[in-house]
Amino acid sequence: MTTSIEPRSGVGGPSVAGPGPRPPRRRRRDDTRAALGFLAPSLVTFLLFVLAPTIGVLVLSFYDWNLLSDGTFVGFDNFVRLAHDTRLLAIYGSTTFMAVAILVLNVVLGLLLAVLLDARMPRWLRGFFRLSFLFPFVVSASAVALIWRFLLNKDLGLVNYLLGFLQVDRIDWLGSSGWAPIAIVIVNSWKTIGFSILVYIAGLQSIPNELHEAAVVDGANVWTRFWRITFPLLSPIVFFLVVINMINSFQIFAEPRVLTQGGPGDSSRTVVQYLYDRAFGDFDLGYASAIGITFAFVLVLLTAIQFRLSRRWTFYE
Repeated sequence: MTTSIEPRSGVGGPSVAGPGPRPPRRRRRDDTRAALGFLAPSLVTFLLFVLAPTIGVLVLSFYDWNLLSDGTFVGFDNFVRLAHDTRLLAIYGSTTFMAVAILVLNVVLGLLLAVLLDARMPRWLRGFFRLSFLFPFVVSASAVALIWRFLLNKDLGLVNYLLGFLQVDRIDWLGSSGWAPIAIVIVNSWKTIGFSILVYIAGLQSIPNELHEAAVVDGANVWTRFWRITFPLLSPIVFFLVVINMINSFQIFAEPRVLTQGGPGDSSRTVVQYLYDRAFGDFDLGYASAIGITFAFVLVLLTAIQFRLSRRWTFYE
């Protein structure tokens, strides 16, 4: 005599089959909704604070508007004015000088300091140096510039006081057309180089030690190991820092605004500061918008050129 036993899903209950797999179309639709839900905060922020202001500036560049009266449509007149603005051309020159100097210091000196900080030393000492370089980066640029304004004072500044021990004459850091751009480069690099050091250290720690050990066995010296192993593997990070530092250095504003107000003359004035002065000093918002549009185009063009040239020297795994 045989007895059949029916499967049960619960005590005294009939068997219940689980839900079948979702159709592929429904599954894709659900995944799309979930992705949009996660991206919604970023998309809303981008639309409100990036795309909408950009469109507004683009539209405003075709108008003559001073905030006090109704705007007048002038077409491309604001862009034509750019071609005849000799002062803007000189400001582009001073901005380029300071931006390139900051870029070289942050990328080259940052790499040198990162290699030194990655060397063997007590953990507490390594942490102290890393914190010392990174701390200025998180401090407000205006606060940093205000402190350095006192340090670089010609008569009472600590920098000139220390230079006096080296029998160096007092330098008019903030009042000389030759030294003012250099002072801005020093202050900005002092503040921002910590970011480059931090990124470099992360890249150095990702390089396998086995590669260096094998090179030592083969008789490679420190210089050979750096150029044959370290730098090729760090080249994507170098490229990243070149692009980021180039964009940031061309947009410096707080340092020249607080330290020198762009002077003497326009020797330390940047394009962003000139744009600000035309918009909120002269209330020429249409022309300032045209400056902003062309300046953004210049940055995009420089970035595209760097991406193009990077294919010749950047090593990708």
